[in-house]
Amino acid sequence: MAKSFDVSPEKEGSMLNFFQRQLTQTPEVVQGVNLEGKTAIVTGSNVGVGLECSRRLLDLGLSKLVLAVRSEAKGQTALADLSKGRNLKEGAIVVWHLDHSSYDSVLSFVEKTKTLDRLDIVILNIGIMTTSPKPNPNTGHEETIQVNYLSMALLAILLLPVIKSKLPEQQGPSRITIVSSDASAWAKFKERNEVPLLPSFDRPGKMDMVERTFVSKLLGQFFLVELAKRVPPTVAIINASTPGMVHDSQISRDTAQTFSGKLAEVFRRRIGYTSTVGARMITDAAVKHGEETHGQYLNFQKVKPMAPIIYTAEGERIRDQLWKETMAEFSFAGAEDIIKDIRN
Repeated sequence: MAKSFDVSPEKEGSMLNFFQRQLTQTPEVVQGVNLEGKTAIVTGSNVGVGLECSRRLLDLGLSKLVLAVRSEAKGQTALADLSKGRNLKEGAIVVWHLDHSSYDSVLSFVEKTKTLDRLDIVILNIGIMTTSPKPNPNTGHEETIQVNYLSMALLAILLLPVIKSKLPEQQGPSRITIVSSDASAWAKFKERNEVPLLPSFDRPGKMDMVERTFVSKLLGQFFLVELAKRVPPTVAIINASTPGMVHDSQISRDTAQTFSGKLAEVFRRRIGYTSTVGARMITDAAVKHGEETHGQYLNFQKVKPMAPIIYTAEGERIRDQLWKETMAEFSFAGAEDIIKDIRN
């Protein structure tokens, strides 16, 4: 994980630096890449950043796009939108059901990916922000942790054997890009000393759901580092990126109904990007860079530090603990065996 950055993790992760970037920088349009003949999956692709990443991939010549969405009806609307003005072959865009609230849905989705001829790009974009804690009816885990971290991590792991099986049809490794957030650095992460860690997120009671969203994204960064250590970049280059603050992504549609949420939306509209602009950073991470981004975080289309805790001794301890608990959580899917097989 050793990496030299042009800025310290503390400075990169500060709110002051974040707002300065947001106000003074605009990500560049992704171009100079030809995706003809390639296949991509984009999760959460019926609205916002996921939809706009999908649009840009098609603009770059992508031949096959899987829209992985919870609502197939909304997915069909997105398909119609993305198809406008394009001379696409039949089946160039397909809508497949994927519900991060259900491990069974993740398993079924992965089974379907085995029918693809190849799998070059995966953008893991699904995320939620809620106003109150809600236990997942299928797993008992708090829903934000379930959707934003656990099901995302399971999907990433289960796709690895599929990706490996498709490599003979491809020129070079596949790409997996996790949609992360600068807000990972702002998490207070009061649960950091809990052992075990995952059950600590499931305790009933009042909680700050914005903080919980930040923590869920931080867990994703811990996971990225550990996963990249175990997956050869010759199989898949795995990285993460952020769209920055986006005002039309709909991730805050629930919180926007509260008084504080409405105030935040006014602020977000003033300084936030459109999803079209924010998606440039995710698309860039997925198609423009090489092995140097494996296990790394990109911001404004350059490799930057993740949350400061990632690089500390405490962070190393948490990463190790979280990885072990995550593997135990996914024992029903044989996650540890999958990781071992991928390394061979």
